[in-house]
Amino acid sequence: MSEQHVEQNQNTQAVPPVNHADNHSETPTFAAPPPEPPVSPQPPALPKGRNPLALVVVAVVAAGMLYFGFHTARRSGTDHAPGVLGYGTPAPNFTLETLDGKNVSLSDFHGKAVLVNFWATWCGPCKIETPWLVELQNEYGSQGLQVVGVAMDDSGKEDIAKFAKDMGVNYPVLLGKESVGDAYGGVPALPESFFVGRDGKIVDRIIGLKGRGEIEDSVKKALKSEVGLIESNSPNAVLQAQN
Repeated sequence: MSEQHVEQNQNTQAVPPVNHADNHSETPTFAAPPPEPPVSPQPPALPKGRNPLALVVVAVVAAGMLYFGFHTARRSGTDHAPGVLGYGTPAPNFTLETLDGKNVSLSDFHGKAVLVNFWATWCGPCKIETPWLVELQNEYGSQGLQVVGVAMDDSGKEDIAKFAKDMGVNYPVLLGKESVGDAYGGVPALPESFFVGRDGKIVDRIIGLKGRGEIEDSVKKALKSEVGLIESNSPNAVLQAQN
């Protein structure tokens, strides 16, 4: 055998066998990811542009309007108890000054159906109601209706006269006094109207702004009443004008 062939055999034997099992004997390991920190619950986000305080204010105002509307919508038809100023009780007499300086008393209109309307120049609903009273005075005046406006505000006589002129008022406008308002229950809201029959007794009462038809129905009720004697035994029967 030649020397070259022997050297090749030696080189071949020098290569160690490959152990494939060793390559797969160890399985690679991976570190577990760290646990995520707990997420605290977040309050629901408010819509953009909404102020929480404004929402509370709106809710309070709405509740107040509902309460006020409920109480001002009540009519005297539910107040029939004896001694309560309402249906069937004598209307307290009063004497107040007109815009032209004359004194007018409620008793001056005895025998007529009188609509005593408490109002004010700053009262928005009064501006809606006043034209209806003008129409009713025109329509039922010949049948015995007399509308009497009592201005319950601190405006000067000139401002009240301007309001009456702009509204085309065709009935007496009197300068109201606190004592007269107190005699009629304090006038909790404006406008407020008392419908006095021909006998001087209250037949209906409306607080706040109502529809024209409802006011007209109360006028007809007052017109149907019969003339009677004026009762003056009430402690508030006569209220004189105060300077």
